[in-house]
Amino acid sequence: MPSETTLILSDGTRVVEYAWPAHGSDVGSLLLVHGLGEHARRYDHVAAAITALGLEVRAYDQRGYGRSGGARATLPHAGALVDDARWMFERLAESRRAEGDARAPFVLGHSMGGAVVARAVTGGWIAPRGMILSSPALLPRVNVAERWATSLGARLFPGLRVPNGVPRDRLSHDPAVERALASDPGVHDRVTPRAVAFMLDAGRRAVADAPRCRVPTLLQVAGDDRIVDPAAAIRFAERLPAGVGTLRVYDALYHEIYNEREPDRTAVLADLATWLRARLA
Repeated sequence: MPSETTLILSDGTRVVEYAWPAHGSDVGSLLLVHGLGEHARRYDHVAAAITALGLEVRAYDQRGYGRSGGARATLPHAGALVDDARWMFERLAESRRAEGDARAPFVLGHSMGGAVVARAVTGGWIAPRGMILSSPALLPRVNVAERWATSLGARLFPGLRVPNGVPRDRLSHDPAVERALASDPGVHDRVTPRAVAFMLDAGRRAVADAPRCRVPTLLQVAGDDRIVDPAAAIRFAERLPAGVGTLRVYDALYHEIYNEREPDRTAVLADLATWLRARLA
């Protein structure tokens, strides 16, 4: 079980942070940023795989999600999630420096969290030791009409909470995942025009700025993703400078690659561990 800390952001929003200590020799740290409609504790098994490598893992329920404060799925402004990620990253880096570890943390983002992380890194707001993007929401699957409505809605009704339209039976091939989501009080199905507009804008800007990125990057992409368009993540990888990016596409997997049925889940986590281990050598 991780330890928990309640933090207060600069605007007064309460955020719950979770910490999993490294196993064995401590060789660094990693900040994990979850996706739309979920919360950080859905990544206990991911944290276990990472702490086994000697990395401390921190994660937090983003504002409006899980046990953190804020109206569900609502953003006070378009850049709020990136600002929060920057604050959490700097907090982790400072705490590590106080313990004598001057190495920057790694950062991992899934889905919407991947859009947050990709934008924070390519925009120059954080400089991690390495970046992992899991099924990043660089281009959510919305059609042209929905995109127009979202753009207009973000201006007129930015905080309007509507169903996010995510088909839970297309998140994973493991039926136990769908059942767990249905009974999880920390999960909700709301989204706002501002949140969708943020993901569309963050993805577009991240892809545009990818050639300037010098942070070692692992992209783990679901090839049969029904939630986000994997082509955007592949395009991001292609635009990274030579030697910076590593792309892994899992052709038959759905969006939540870390929650897929076995043996796929173990294989995906093994790829993550292999990539991290190479950067810890």
